[in-house]
Amino acid sequence: MDDYALPQLLRGTVLTLVRQDSPDLTARQLGILLTVYLKPEPHTVRGLAAGLNISKPAVTRALDRLGELDLVRRELDPMDRRSVLVQQTPGGQAYLAELRRVMAAAATDNLAAAA
Repeated sequence: MDDYALPQLLRGTVLTLVRQDSPDLTARQLGILLTVYLKPEPHTVRGLAAGLNISKPAVTRALDRLGELDLVRRELDPMDRRSVLVQQTPGGQAYLAELRRVMAAAATDNLAAAA
């Protein structure tokens, strides 16, 4: 794999996502979304902030936007009402499935261009 293969894959993925009629996510929002969907639960604002090494207010702002887009939802932890759990949604699962499809297509395009 050459030095540009992964950046080209990222470029192809991002360009496809930007061209679609769907909301753009910031890198922070995408990082939080991927963490919620790819790492074992439970997820809290405090845990996400610590795991991503960013502030709790930054996580809260990103979750506000992700919630508006129905990609995640927040619910009070029934075991500790002071804590908020971040949970997956069907909309977020659909977004992740589309992201996988877009990335696979970008990878195929990169292999074809390299041949």
